[in-house]
Amino acid sequence: MHCVRKVTDTLYWVGANDRHTPLFENIHPIPQGVSYNSYLLLDEKTVLFDCVDWSAAPQLVENVAHLLNGRALDYIVLHHLEPDHGAGLWAILQRWPNAAVVSSLAAQRFMDQFGFAPAGGERIVAKEGERLSFGRHAITFYAAPMVHWPDVMVSFEETDGVLFTADAFGTFGALNGKLFNDELDFPHAWLPEARRYYANIVGKYGPPVQALLSKAAALGDRLKLLCPLHGPVWRTDLAWFMGKYDLWSRYQPEDNALLLVYGSMYGGTEQAAEALAIALAERGVDVSLYDVSTTPISHLIAESFRCSHIALASVTYNMDFFPPIRDLLEDMKALNLQNRTFAVMENGTWNPAAAKLLASFVTGELTGCTLLEPKLTLRSTLSQSQAPELEAMADAIAASLRP
Repeated sequence: MHCVRKVTDTLYWVGANDRHTPLFENIHPIPQGVSYNSYLLLDEKTVLFDCVDWSAAPQLVENVAHLLNGRALDYIVLHHLEPDHGAGLWAILQRWPNAAVVSSLAAQRFMDQFGFAPAGGERIVAKEGERLSFGRHAITFYAAPMVHWPDVMVSFEETDGVLFTADAFGTFGALNGKLFNDELDFPHAWLPEARRYYANIVGKYGPPVQALLSKAAALGDRLKLLCPLHGPVWRTDLAWFMGKYDLWSRYQPEDNALLLVYGSMYGGTEQAAEALAIALAERGVDVSLYDVSTTPISHLIAESFRCSHIALASVTYNMDFFPPIRDLLEDMKALNLQNRTFAVMENGTWNPAAAKLLASFVTGELTGCTLLEPKLTLRSTLSQSQAPELEAMADAIAASLRP
């Protein structure tokens, strides 16, 4: 059975939802699933915008065949060739072998490397500023390299003001029948997954995202719809969501808040982190507390993009800080997190060493990050006599968070 939804009078969503894959890119948990968005334009020429993951290819073919109703498929426009969008191309070309494939030059190369298309079909290389007309509708291409991958392009359809955005403005989560952002409680139910998607998938590439935002801004009030490759289509509040992307890509915090992450072996560090969280809450601080050993790192990265301040509480482990804390910091570095204020707590039964090493990483490996004093050192557990030290740390964090 076909599953399609109308976007405009001539444009349809023909993608699919994946509620079975546990890990996106085999690393990021997606308990609410993910959508693979593909769009079909019916004009004098018919155009398929992007494909889907191989697992969803039968649904894509059924959706497209239903809407074409015997017509030929003239073009396939591929904005991004990562397998969750490119692998279904083979199934489409098996059904409609005469369709011309349009993409960037890099995408053409990736297409061959992955083996997504048989040899011999017509291919068109799209370049920055080039225009392609399909009848009443036409698109203009804009390069967006490194908005996740180097092959990425976006395109703007002029008649209805649709920007096909590739992986930009994407979101984790299956759509469950609701295609548009205003059909969802996006700010509450979906924004955390949109942030997690951005921070972990696109977050490293802030300057390329800024370049894309500039190109989108130049479209002015002609821009009416954002059609990403994952998540809902945006037809209202475009400026609000693009504003989030502006903050994230400039590595500016979304909220004046504290992310408190602890790494504990036997409960002493966890208890101290809990006590610090209580002291901060009593001071009116917006604090979120996580166990680094049980929380997927993608969630912690998303929170680090949201929060202005980060506190790390780590045991000393083999004269270093706790390995899962190191994994988190290495991910922050890899994803280019910047401009945050850190506080540090350490624990060590006989020779605490984590705080010095944490401080060295934060100030030496992360861009534009600063370290608050005082640090707090535990020896196995937080003793009652250290209550003033804990209060002093809470006071310092709370003072730093005040506007």
